[in-house]
Amino acid sequence: MRNAEFDREQVLRAAMHAFMQKGYAKTSMQDLTKATGLHPGSIYCAFDNKRGLLLAALDQYQQDRTAELQGFFSDKGTVLSQLKNYLDSIVSECLNTGVPQACLLTRALNEIASQDEEIQAMITANLGGWQQAITEKFSQAQANGELGKQRDCAHLGRYFVLGIYGLRTFAQTTPETAILQQLADQLFQDVCV
Repeated sequence: MRNAEFDREQVLRAAMHAFMQKGYAKTSMQDLTKATGLHPGSIYCAFDNKRGLLLAALDQYQQDRTAELQGFFSDKGTVLSQLKNYLDSIVSECLNTGVPQACLLTRALNEIASQDEEIQAMITANLGGWQQAITEKFSQAQANGELGKQRDCAHLGRYFVLGIYGLRTFAQTTPETAILQQLADQLFQDVCV
């Protein structure tokens, strides 16, 4: 049997969006073939099954999110201004499609992680790595004199991540830009001032 040829990242990103829109259980193989452009046999050959495709999509999602976060910290602004830009992008992302979508990690965590130890471990590691990256930014801001030395950077990282979870969840029921931006601004003030 010959290997299927396709752009793996493009397929995984298409699968991500399908899983984010409907959730894992409600995303059918027909939905995945439509989203990815692959035949069911190609999906099974490349990923074993729908669960294998979800695992690969979760991995790609984490790679994309890590690169996105790093991109916010590549210019010469202050760390806190870059954190603010990142937070503002979360607000925009929550409303970008007109239909608010949950983060793929959060969606999978809420839907199936408690039933699948491998998925639970993967999501926990991914979210922990994200939180650690945010905490490191607060530590860098503290080292630069942008935050007082008395501030607990680990706590700030946890609180900031908690606030982002909250914004994403709140956007599901209240997709209003002004309200979400006001909440994001308050989160930033609470954490960074």
